[in-house]
Amino acid sequence: MPRRAVGVEMNGGDFFEFSIAHDRKYTLDHLWVQPLGDDDDITVKIGISEFIRAEFGDIVKVVLSKPEDDSEFQVEGSGEGNENDDDSITTPLSRGDELGPEDLMITIRTVEDRVLINAPFPCKIVELNGEVEDNSDLVNEEAYGDGWCMIVKPHEWDEDMHLDESEYIDYLNEI
Repeated sequence: MPRRAVGVEMNGGDFFEFSIAHDRKYTLDHLWVQPLGDDDDITVKIGISEFIRAEFGDIVKVVLSKPEDDSEFQVEGSGEGNENDDDSITTPLSRGDELGPEDLMITIRTVEDRVLINAPFPCKIVELNGEVEDNSDLVNEEAYGDGWCMIVKPHEWDEDMHLDESEYIDYLNEI
């Protein structure tokens, strides 16, 4: 799989180097999407861009789940209560689950932060890669290979609604 090494200077002056795969599209939330199959029976493989690791540090945990109660994922405002672990009150995603753009799809815990990513489009889950939940090194070292997160069947698919490699690099240079 062809990949391109990219260097991006962030607003704070930090410079990050990471790879971007040529054969993928990208979301503004730093997921990569790869259409599989033909237009009549399309599925989409979804993974995490290497930018997440470059921006937030090594990924130490990936949770492919949606919370029953999302209060633990909200930004602390009052300072009351203890912070729960990512998956203490979650419903694991499973084959056949339906997700909309407002539904939490992936929770990523890095050495520096927690990143919450919603579904990029309405879809039905076809397959989950549970290996990434058991071994976060797959996402750190093989983000565009064995580190994929799930395969979904989109209810609506328009490849043009996602960024190609060049557009994604331009976007990263703007943030």
